[in-house]
Amino acid sequence: MSYGEDQILEEHYVPRRSQRTRAVLTFFAQDGDTATLCYANADLSKAEQSHEIIRFCEFWQTTTGQKPGLLVFDSTLTTHAELAELDEQGIGFITLRRRGGNIITQIEALPDSAWTPVRLERPGKHRDVTVTDSEVTLAKRSFRQLAIRGLGRDQPTLLITNRTQMTAKQLIERYAKRWLIENQLSAQIRAFHLDALSSQVPLAVDLDTTLSLVCDSVYRHFAQRLSGYQTATPDTIFRHFIKTPGQLHITPERVEVRLEPRTRTPVLLDAGYPNRRTEVPWWGGRQLTYSFPPA
Repeated sequence: MSYGEDQILEEHYVPRRSQRTRAVLTFFAQDGDTATLCYANADLSKAEQSHEIIRFCEFWQTTTGQKPGLLVFDSTLTTHAELAELDEQGIGFITLRRRGGNIITQIEALPDSAWTPVRLERPGKHRDVTVTDSEVTLAKRSFRQLAIRGLGRDQPTLLITNRTQMTAKQLIERYAKRWLIENQLSAQIRAFHLDALSSQVPLAVDLDTTLSLVCDSVYRHFAQRLSGYQTATPDTIFRHFIKTPGQLHITPERVEVRLEPRTRTPVLLDAGYPNRRTEVPWWGGRQLTYSFPPA
């Protein structure tokens, strides 16, 4: 929370334990390959949050002209009825299923012959797992269910999907990327304070959310030009390249940014920034240029 004091505004600190504060329910969607934020909605209520994934699909189709190819999300995001609607629209998805007591009892009663060993192509531990593949009915529609043992949890992990052509190995590895996306969200919380929007006024929250998406896209686009930094987090990009002392020289023809040489200046040189000239229409046609004076 911020009440105007500079120190609190800078820290964006809200205790996570032993205190409850007012909160804003916000939906974010990321591109699975680039981890770029591509959709957000800060105008949500708990009563309608389960339908937001359908709204995202409508937004995606309006924007791109086609339905999403595959959605990967957590089980708490939506309901079985919404999963049935996704399936009816032909939209592929992979999600977790909540582990109820009866479901776990049925899975634990399966014989050893029902479990198939699978080796996952992923870094770290828990690459050798066993899987059982079955069909379940949710909201009067049939879905594919994978029960996975060996992922480091006491009980089997349950995946629900309507993708029947993908192998169990492909499904598990694809869903595992969602766990990596949570790390990206942590980076965006550090960089853009996604979990501490700057105001409780709805209009300001909408603006803050929109600016978070814009900033994330700008950082991702900038990182694509930098050798070795294509997958760097926004806070790393800011620390290594943006938080740099320099000078601005403004003339009727151009705005020149003269950056002080730093350890990572060669990365910017390789990206062609000394020769990069960008005409900015809202600057009266002035060009934006960069230079690095010799150390």
